[in-house]
Amino acid sequence: MFGAPKAIRRIVAGVLIASAVLLRPSASKALDNVTLITDFGYNGRHAYFFDALDKGYYRDAGLEVKIVRGQGSVDAIRQVGAGNAMFGFADAAALILARANDNIPVKLVAIVYGKPPQAIFCREDSGLKKPKDLEGNAIANPAGGSIPDLFPAFAKAAGIDAQKVRWVVASSESLPGLLAANKVPCVGQFTVGEALLRSQLGSTKLVRFAYSDAGLSYYGNGIVATAATIASKPDVVHRFIEATVRGMKDAFADPAAAGAIMQKIIPQVDATVAKQETAAVAELAQIPGKPLGEIDPARIDATLDVVKGAFRLATPVAAADVYAPGFVPK
Repeated sequence: MFGAPKAIRRIVAGVLIASAVLLRPSASKALDNVTLITDFGYNGRHAYFFDALDKGYYRDAGLEVKIVRGQGSVDAIRQVGAGNAMFGFADAAALILARANDNIPVKLVAIVYGKPPQAIFCREDSGLKKPKDLEGNAIANPAGGSIPDLFPAFAKAAGIDAQKVRWVVASSESLPGLLAANKVPCVGQFTVGEALLRSQLGSTKLVRFAYSDAGLSYYGNGIVATAATIASKPDVVHRFIEATVRGMKDAFADPAAAGAIMQKIIPQVDATVAKQETAAVAELAQIPGKPLGEIDPARIDATLDVVKGAFRLATPVAAADVYAPGFVPK
């Protein structure tokens, strides 16, 4: 080839370049459009999704991904069930309740919070020192979230009367400000959101009542999709999970970089808080001996037991109704 005329070399080079372009997912065929809805707004705990988005992992997988804000796990599940989003980031217990009581056919396809993330955070100067002290006090939390949903299970395990606690409905974005201004003594917040609360409370100290501290053990949030999507578009599900796991691995290996990416895309998110939240997610997500995202059937059964022990379900729910295996890369 090196002895060939320049015109021929240009033609060959052009063919090679064209072939390379055609091999790219974006050029060989149209990208599959995918919408992901979060549980609550945009927060540092979601940084790994944005890491995968920013680094092109979703496009590498042939996906055009749009991430939209949710207003709670229940909202995310309903939006996915209604077809307004292909995937949702939602709580496993909320999914079980939605399946049993509202017949929403949504399943987990990957798990992120392998341990319970739910907690109640109170101002230390409110005088609340133990779970029993929550009785007679108010807790602010968005409507339709897993924290109030699972509170009866926590109350039972902690030996308190759930009926003596008053819930105040507030948006997820307002919770840190309400606590900082002492408008409420306590707020519901995942353990991964502790850094966000502390960033706004200044010198005021927090008391944390984590559901896991009461001995509860179950799955938290994961990625959900409808049974119809799982059956009709398994390749899209697999590609989305694989790209997301790539983002998780990068984010957990370098939370500071993930926090910077999160702030770049969503400027109102503080990069330092996002770094700390990402590190907290890593603690919940990384289970020794288990691939990131893999769903353990035994943990599904444990989650079902917790929900069934705390609620009367309208219709029976089995493990097969809750999750679909086989989508997490080994």
